[in-house]
Formats: sequence, C-alpha cells, structure tokens
Amino acid sequence: MADIARDDDVIEIALPPRFAMGERVASRTVIRNDGTYCGKDIGEVLVHKGDIGFVRSIGTFLQQFYIYAVEFSESGHRVGMRAKELCTLDHLPQDVLALLGERAALLDTLH
Repeated sequence: MADIARDDDVIEIALPPRFAMGERVASRTVIRNDGTYCGKDIGEVLVHKGDIGFVRSIGTFLQQFYIYAVEFSESGHRVGMRAKELCTLDHLPQDVLALLGERAALLDTLH
C-alpha cells in the first residue's frame, strides 16, 4: 500500500498562505473553544459550519502551519483557524460559481 502523507505531515509555510488578508471565507466545520478563547466555556461553539468571516491576520504555528485569525462579524468572535477548516468566498472556481447560479450574486452583498 502506498504511503499517503497526512495533512499534519505537510509543512504549509513552505508555500504561500492559501488565504489573503481581508479575504471572505466560510467555515467548513464547527469550531469549539479548546480553552484558548477567553470568556467562553471549554467545548462551547464559537463558529458554526457555514459562518462567514474575514481573514484579519495570518500567523504560524509550530513553524509548520498557517493560522488564520478570522473575524466572524455576526458573532463577534475572532478565531484562529487552519486552512483545511476554511473555504474562500472571494476566489471560487468558475465551475462552483456556475453551480451556485443566482446565489453567487448574493455573495457580493456579504461585504
């Protein structure tokens, strides 16, 4: 069987960041407080799947991963997230935009 590299084995910072400052993104997963978000209980939901936010800063973790500080305006939370937990809304491929049809135009109203 072929040896398949896991996401955690990849050194992301060897490549440019996947998202840019100010880029609109959507959460691909539910994010719960792991104890690093002050004022919220451990396990409390900070971000729901599909929540929309903006990349406010880009840092690194363990000299391996990019961490994107994403501000979710609806909840007011600013949460550090990995690229695999996010999806762009500003740079969707043409085939995805075609599938969205009229809903793609609604993305422009989310600025």
